[in-house]
Amino acid sequence: MKYTLFALLTCLLLVSGCKKEDQKVLDEALIQEYITENNLTTTSTTSGLHYIINNAGSGGAPSLAAVVDVSYSGYLLDGEVFDSGTIEYALSNLILGWQEGLPKIEKGGDIKLIIPSHLGYGAQGTGSIPKNSVLVFDIVLNGFF
Repeated sequence: MKYTLFALLTCLLLVSGCKKEDQKVLDEALIQEYITENNLTTTSTTSGLHYIINNAGSGGAPSLAAVVDVSYSGYLLDGEVFDSGTIEYALSNLILGWQEGLPKIEKGGDIKLIIPSHLGYGAQGTGSIPKNSVLVFDIVLNGFF
């Protein structure tokens, strides 16, 4: 597995324009390494999102049209926190990983999302988040309307 990861990283570094599919393969290798190193058991979706439901909550799950009230911490695979806080925001205006992951829990629930770059900020990155970053979020769904 380490050889595969090394080969994928080499591809990324040597070929300045790895195709989107190559990035998905690299992201999945990085996610698998993170899961193994942190002794996690995740569920994954066909899009590549990995998640752990710590508390399912109750009282219904938000739809894409909902405004969600969440407390969260977001960090990179190396543990560097890039953001945390509490927000109320339209779920439809958040990154794809949140749009897919948050409806998996109900009010009061909490979830860990491990988001491949194509469901996050992709090749452009944002702020202190480098391009093509896999993101990890710990999220509590306080409520929604």
